[in-house]
Amino acid sequence: MSNFEVSNLKVNYRKNPSGIDDLHPRLSWWISSDIRGFIQTAYQIQVAFDQSFVSEIIWDSEKIASDSNVHIEYQGPALQSRTRYYFRVRAWDDQGKVTAWSEPAYWETALLSVEEWQAKWISAPMSHQKNGADPCDYIRTEFLIPDNVVSARMYATSLGLYRLYINGIPADNTLFNPGWTSYNKRLQYQTYDVTSLITAGNNALGCIVGNGWYKGYLAWDGHKDFYGKDRAVLIQLHVTLSDGSEQIIGSDENWRTSAGPLLMSELYHGETYDARLEVEGWSSPSFEDSEWQKTVLRNHPEATLVAQENEPTRIIETIKPIAVITTPKGESVLDMGQNMVGWVNFTVHAEAGTIVTIEHAEVLDREGNFYIGNLRSAKQTITYICRGGETETFEPYLSFQGFRFVKVTGIPNDQLLEQFTGCVIHTDLELTGSFNCSDELLNQLQHNILWGQKGNFLDIPTDCPQRDERLGWTGDAQVFIRTAAFNMNVVPFFEKWLKDLAADQEEDGRVPHVIPDVPAAGYGSAAWGDASVICPWTLYECYGDIRVLKTQYPSMKAWVEYIRAQGEDEFLWNTGFHFGDWLGLDAKENSYVGATPKELIATAFYAYSTELLAKTAAVIGKTGDVIRYEALHEKIVQAFRQEFVTPNGRVASPTQTAYTLALMFDLLAEKDRHRTAKMLAQHIEENGVHLTTGFVGTPYLCLVLSRFGYTDLAYQLVLQKEYPSWLYSVIQGATTIWEHWDGIKQDGSFWSDDMNSYNHYAYGAIGDWLYRTASGIELLEPGYKKIRIQPQIGNHLTWVDASLESVHGTIKVSWKKQKDASVEMQVLIPSNTTAEIIIPTMNQDSILESGAPLEQVISLYSVEQTSEGQKLIIGSGNYHFKFPTS
Repeated sequence: MSNFEVSNLKVNYRKNPSGIDDLHPRLSWWISSDIRGFIQTAYQIQVAFDQSFVSEIIWDSEKIASDSNVHIEYQGPALQSRTRYYFRVRAWDDQGKVTAWSEPAYWETALLSVEEWQAKWISAPMSHQKNGADPCDYIRTEFLIPDNVVSARMYATSLGLYRLYINGIPADNTLFNPGWTSYNKRLQYQTYDVTSLITAGNNALGCIVGNGWYKGYLAWDGHKDFYGKDRAVLIQLHVTLSDGSEQIIGSDENWRTSAGPLLMSELYHGETYDARLEVEGWSSPSFEDSEWQKTVLRNHPEATLVAQENEPTRIIETIKPIAVITTPKGESVLDMGQNMVGWVNFTVHAEAGTIVTIEHAEVLDREGNFYIGNLRSAKQTITYICRGGETETFEPYLSFQGFRFVKVTGIPNDQLLEQFTGCVIHTDLELTGSFNCSDELLNQLQHNILWGQKGNFLDIPTDCPQRDERLGWTGDAQVFIRTAAFNMNVVPFFEKWLKDLAADQEEDGRVPHVIPDVPAAGYGSAAWGDASVICPWTLYECYGDIRVLKTQYPSMKAWVEYIRAQGEDEFLWNTGFHFGDWLGLDAKENSYVGATPKELIATAFYAYSTELLAKTAAVIGKTGDVIRYEALHEKIVQAFRQEFVTPNGRVASPTQTAYTLALMFDLLAEKDRHRTAKMLAQHIEENGVHLTTGFVGTPYLCLVLSRFGYTDLAYQLVLQKEYPSWLYSVIQGATTIWEHWDGIKQDGSFWSDDMNSYNHYAYGAIGDWLYRTASGIELLEPGYKKIRIQPQIGNHLTWVDASLESVHGTIKVSWKKQKDASVEMQVLIPSNTTAEIIIPTMNQDSILESGAPLEQVISLYSVEQTSEGQKLIIGSGNYHFKFPTS
């Protein structure tokens, strides 16, 4: 019996996914072992139709000599549609020992060809929409199924948002399907396993369809019907019987439709629901629907259909309100205790016709009254009209709100705490990171970063979840993606979004400011469009998956070539619209744009994207492009120095952001970098240890300080409590990251209603520094195949405890200062990886591991003294170091 095993099998980052259309899915696994220094030397994968593997093996990789255990592409015979494939893995160590076969896992394919769609697009007739009202559509059909159902799969999508029911029961617990994509180019469909819901005899299928992103209001200009004016659904149900036969039920013009109690549903504005109009049993069998209208056929190209790519959206958790507040105006307001995204579920017992109104807000004003000014035109209001006679429970169907405070009318105050529950909704991403430390304010900051990500990762990475915006701003996404990748597994989420970026990219390579594209937002700004390059590269670095680079490479290259064509000099970017250092604190009065010249920022990002493009070309084997873009990068750097750096090596624009970008992107000559870092540090100190950076400079500021030896100053910045600082909002009671450093000013007043979100994750990019510097978890090879552990302990914290679930396994660092002037540090390195650990002492003999000197440590491969301390190269395992603080 070996003391290692294969575990945690995944397909395309997910456990047992159903409904995928990837013809070469990527298989991954962990090695669980109590052996220090474990390295896999070979693996074998088998794929079969039967989880017992007693029938024919479809694909046997045979023994492959390799230490790879992630992103192994299926290389067997062509996959079949609507088929479940089981796979198992075994692995060998460097002693020739082999594990037992793993427990089987599986993936299930969806419809792999558009020709397999027999269903037709159907809509409700326009007669539902009267007098300007736009009620949701209720659509149904019935079908007869004989006994002995073996399996049933439903494939569905919509133009609009939809909810599905089989025999009166929801098809599953997912929400906001089909998600938001560039609908006219890429439209996701979902797969539902409804085997348990199908019964022998008569069955019914029901669907509610609302406007959603497809037809509802989008952006701030009051426009709707952006993608089309007609909602529609496409539904195809396959029922397999025990004799091997199959029945297919597809949407067509014989399905019936009616309006219903959901009178209005808009993402920005909320919902109006009249429970008096409910029709019992509408999605159940034997319902009398003769007065319902027939649906009408619609045209939409099936060629745009793709199987669900990212994780679905669900209710992830629930929270109860912490208080009922009666405001100075006499309003009844629930405090949920957390700025959240989702909706409230509530129960009411009232007479028929009683109107319950639920309004949502993020903050109260300085007098303590309910405040919705920052929502702009978004109403975020749920109106529920009671049917009466019994207790009623309601929650929205097709809209979400961003809020902490809930104003309620129509329900007595003494019933509010017990009868309301907050339902937290976001894309169901796997949590992978944790960070805790000795400073409770910093822990709250990490909490706020995570909750900002939860609230704004609802199918796409939005800027904010509450006002009439909620768009996929590219600049926000690219500055936050590295932090996001610590907190959660974000690969499928961003892979889907990046495909929409490529789909919406203009022919000349311009990237829209928001993805999916909403033209009102604009196109082509530096640092925003660079998401097309930075995001794929960051995913590759964090997860080691080359596919995202291969997929996005044409888009990455098109963006760089677009920039190249813009400047008056092809090596500078000094034309066009740019946001600049958005919300920089060194902006002129009444301006949102910081003082750093836009052309400096644009050229800096031009250089950075070109450098990453050259690296990408090297990874995917495009040798000619490597040479071309390395040469282009060199010329851009030279042009940057000639245009923005004085002859004696000083950055001509003495702003924190200019210094930061020049250093972060290595745009200065080596001899000028340390002096520039010193000037940056002096600028911060002269400003009272405060930052002045905006969206562009802030994510890199502390990383640059630490890189050049100013980690103590970086700690001071992060722990600064006075405005402007990360902890200012924490002290003000924030539970998410704010759009402005002083969204609530010290006198209790607000920024302008025009732009003042209290759930805006961009400044949460400091989480990257917390993980990489305070805890010291850093990658040396993509996917953390080789890891660096180098916590910058400093004088400001007494302990840090952090972990990351990498694609190879759990990485953990926990350090704590002891009373005897030593530090104890526990480190966990996952199997099949190695690590470089930097211990900050010049005395090698003073380091103990599990109480023993280093020369006795198992799987310690080498020790080298460096200017930063002792560099240890170790294998996988759990280590407990102790060393002096100085």
